[in-house]
Amino acid sequence: MTKQPIDWSKLGFEYTKTDYRFSAKWEDGQWNDGELLTSEYMTLHEGSPALHYAQQCFEGLKAQTAEDGRILLFRPELNAERMHNTSLRLSMPVVPHELFLRGVHEAVRANASWVPPYGSGASLYIRPLLIGVGSNMGLRPAKQYEFRVMVCPVGPYYKSGGLSVISLAVSDFDRASPHGTGDVKAGANYPGGLYATKKAQELGAYEALYLDAAEHRYIEEAGSANVVISLANNTLITPKSAAILPSITRRSIIDIARHELGMHIEERPIDLRKEVDSFVEVAACGTAAVLSPVGKIWFDNKWHYFYGNGEKVGPVMQSLYDILCQIQKGERLDRFGWTHAVKL
Repeated sequence: MTKQPIDWSKLGFEYTKTDYRFSAKWEDGQWNDGELLTSEYMTLHEGSPALHYAQQCFEGLKAQTAEDGRILLFRPELNAERMHNTSLRLSMPVVPHELFLRGVHEAVRANASWVPPYGSGASLYIRPLLIGVGSNMGLRPAKQYEFRVMVCPVGPYYKSGGLSVISLAVSDFDRASPHGTGDVKAGANYPGGLYATKKAQELGAYEALYLDAAEHRYIEEAGSANVVISLANNTLITPKSAAILPSITRRSIIDIARHELGMHIEERPIDLRKEVDSFVEVAACGTAAVLSPVGKIWFDNKWHYFYGNGEKVGPVMQSLYDILCQIQKGERLDRFGWTHAVKL
């Protein structure tokens, strides 16, 4: 298939208009069949609960071009499941799995020329979103909803590009609390973090790192990614908290570490100050970031450095990144059954 005339190597993680997007509407208790649209604009009533009360949620996944030309999705059924859970938490109608997956497949298929070619280092980012629309004023669920799937080609999430080392700074602010909405992908979870990330960047870090809201001791997650840590005894640890978003990338990395690298896995509270000296390698992981090694973390008024004095990518994170990307691109046998080919 002929691809768009783009210099794929210069793409950042920014919006690019593509040809089509999928849209389905909910009203009177049911979803319509949905359709492909050419306009990137949405017309909303000024009373829409998405605008006033942030009754909205979203997902993120990617499509990759394999060497044989297939377009591969990575575990989209888990994104459907996570949006299902978020919808229930926000009193929104659940998008049926079949509709979610059909919307993703149709949007990618219609924009196949925008899926970056194999070996370009870029991918097609897929953003399903669900918003409450229609006239409303009081604090109550919307009467109508729109499920939309937009896509755009993107490069690396961090401007440094590729698998390069980033840094984090512990934030004085809280991202979420247990029994709140931290474990669902609600749109309202994110704007409060913009200021926290700004303050982290003023300290020289790429992004903020949040600790638990109760004691400010235990690692939770970064502003846009979960956290994984390797220890010296072939162990991979990751934070456990009711306030953490269940990352599909983190879940996949854990399986790779356990089954491909033979690592011991511990999902548990991680006391940053008591355990930091035992950290060998640290990384942030998520759909956008994939896996980004963390070379240093700022807290208690100083930097704490990890593998290679905070300047090098360690062997564990390199292996996890390589295996994950190889599976996503169809370069490695997918023993887990994670990839799904889009029928063109």
